[in-house]
Amino acid sequence: MLTDAPLDTKDTPPVKVHHLNCGTMRPPGAPLVCHVLLIETPGSLVLVDSGYGLDDIADPKRRVGPARHFVRPVFDAEETAARQVEKLGFRREDVRHIVLTHFDADHIGGLSDFPWAEVHLTADEALGAVHAPSWRERIRYQSPQWEHRPKLVEHRPDGDQWRGFAAARELDAIAPGIVLLALPGHTRGHAAVAVDAGHRWLLHAGDSFYHHGTLDGHSRVPGSLRGMEALIAYDGKKVRANHDLLADLYRRSDPDLLIVNAHDPALLEKARATA
Repeated sequence: MLTDAPLDTKDTPPVKVHHLNCGTMRPPGAPLVCHVLLIETPGSLVLVDSGYGLDDIADPKRRVGPARHFVRPVFDAEETAARQVEKLGFRREDVRHIVLTHFDADHIGGLSDFPWAEVHLTADEALGAVHAPSWRERIRYQSPQWEHRPKLVEHRPDGDQWRGFAAARELDAIAPGIVLLALPGHTRGHAAVAVDAGHRWLLHAGDSFYHHGTLDGHSRVPGSLRGMEALIAYDGKKVRANHDLLADLYRRSDPDLLIVNAHDPALLEKARATA
């Protein structure tokens, strides 16, 4: 059972978390990254999101689509999760699980570099992206990125709470201390992922916000990011509610919690500096 109780890791094996940039992007007005977590668990490696992959670099027109002209990815093979896993001394085959915040192209492009891995996501996200997408979702998602037929494992976060999140599901089949949190709005089944790193919890909030100014309330959020967020939101009202939830959590300043997202370079650097 998940609760809002203070951090307690005495029964949880320690894990090591690497903070990777798996896709530098250069949209007008604000450089972005693809912040991917690589988690060393006792049994395997786990990725949270996958960024762009080697197949995206080989065929960006087909796999990433027209959005590449706006976000302008660098498409550097050395930034892919596959190459970074190997550079850290692991084999790609050591990555047995990938937990997704959502199915947008810059989050799933690397899945095909780990075709044996189980891919964990919310059932709502699988419905909207793969099984029965609306016309807007058919335009949004890039089906060539999953033509290798990844092993999707669908979850329904419900019943438990975690630090103000109404719906949570611990993925204990992967490892203790990895929690999938329902956070729809950016997409139909968008999720956040919380990871117990031993000395603190990491909350990877995906694309539920783009810039740290959304949390701290005083740093200016670039207008280009505000516009992009509004344009592609599946449910703008829920996006704004998520902003309020995360800003409240940030203002609590819990010493055992670090909030990051998928695209803010400053939050990536902060996570690396305090790892």
